[in-house]
Amino acid sequence: MQKTWYAKLFGALMSVLVLAGCSSTPDDPYADKRDPFEDMNRVVWDFNQDVDEAVIKPTAEVYENIPAPVRHSLYRAFENLQEPWSFVNNILQGKPKDAGVTVGRFFFNSTIGLLGLLDPATEMGLTKREESLGETLALWGVPDGPYLMLPLLGPTVLIDRGTDWVDGNYFPYTEVDSDWDIPRYTVKGLELRLRLREQEQVLENALDPYTFVKEAYFQNWRYNVYDGNPPQEPAEDFEDFEDF
Repeated sequence: MQKTWYAKLFGALMSVLVLAGCSSTPDDPYADKRDPFEDMNRVVWDFNQDVDEAVIKPTAEVYENIPAPVRHSLYRAFENLQEPWSFVNNILQGKPKDAGVTVGRFFFNSTIGLLGLLDPATEMGLTKREESLGETLALWGVPDGPYLMLPLLGPTVLIDRGTDWVDGNYFPYTEVDSDWDIPRYTVKGLELRLRLREQEQVLENALDPYTFVKEAYFQNWRYNVYDGNPPQEPAEDFEDFEDF
């Protein structure tokens, strides 16, 4: 399968990160160890905010003029393509029941659901069991890797977005021309942008929007990895204060 545009973009970004890491300054003891590229990430954050204000938000507002049933059908159709990779990752995570649900969802939504434009599976009680390779690796104990703010794509950690190319090589993606990647990501991105409008005021009121988004990302990431039941994180180490 021809290498997709986002895989090429991610490869280029990884090269930049390697170079940035080679020239990094000594660790700041007070820095967030999850975010070793914070200076660069903040530059990308500012870039994303500018692009959002100038292009993405206005485009999403135009996109909203499309009747909601049509928009939602397009979104569901692209989401339906992800069921096979959810099946594989549910198997890898030792959840055969959830894997069976994803098979049922893909079958019913691809047939009587007209290739995913409709969602009869949910009406049958087969609710979404979405999983990714990144979540599987995290559940197995593989380190997240550094926090990254990607141009246009937003926040992620290395094993999250960095494994998308693997998930994107399952059927039916292997049968779909890579030219469909752009409309797929456009529809999903614009739909997500419309949903994020409810959070705009919260973000504007945050003391540091960059940090707010980072913490929200990690909270959501752990929630997804552990299916809504993340283990309690270890308490902060206060040994340095014992002498006070």
